[in-house]
Amino acid sequence: MPELRMPDSVEREDLGAFVARAVRLDGQALVRLRNRPGAGRVDVWAATPFDALSTRSVEGEVEPSDVTVSGNELLATLTVAGAPVMDPGPPRDLMWRSELPPVEGWHRVDDLPAKLVGEVAERGIDVAKDNVGPKGTPPASLLDQEVFTVSGSGFEVKVPLRCLFVLSGMGFLVPKPAESEIVRVSATDAWLRLDSRYGAVVRRRHALLPLLV
Repeated sequence: MPELRMPDSVEREDLGAFVARAVRLDGQALVRLRNRPGAGRVDVWAATPFDALSTRSVEGEVEPSDVTVSGNELLATLTVAGAPVMDPGPPRDLMWRSELPPVEGWHRVDDLPAKLVGEVAERGIDVAKDNVGPKGTPPASLLDQEVFTVSGSGFEVKVPLRCLFVLSGMGFLVPKPAESEIVRVSATDAWLRLDSRYGAVVRRRHALLPLLV
């Protein structure tokens, strides 16, 4: 049986808010809990309908050290029976389909003003409301629009609108941010990461090539 140990009630509330947002975006959301070695923290991951991962870190420890559980079951535990030691639900490791990015090898590319990121996200959401596809989500042509291009540390990184949708949908954007509030853009050769104060969005920069048969 998995065991999640989080002695701090504020950290449990933060995790609950993260999981609630993930479930709101996808009613069948899976949440992956992974210990950060030697840090006393758990990295929490959730896939989203926008082909990007959302993540944040909380104080605590999970056993086993890497386990996937149902977002709904974890949310119920945090909401109804939140305690320093919890059962996050039965493992659903085989249902996790998303590759996780590397822990190391990231380079800071540039910082974007959080206010500007929020404004662009709001405009995109307004356009998306008038262009909902048959599955209730915006068309890929809209989501894949590149809204920012940033350069630094030897990288040129293009940020698609879909990443901003995740930042907004997961509640990672600061409401009424100060002028100094930023969203940090980092990259590896294969991955893009946007870090805000409340969490991060991660996505592959390039599609994986199909396997030849």
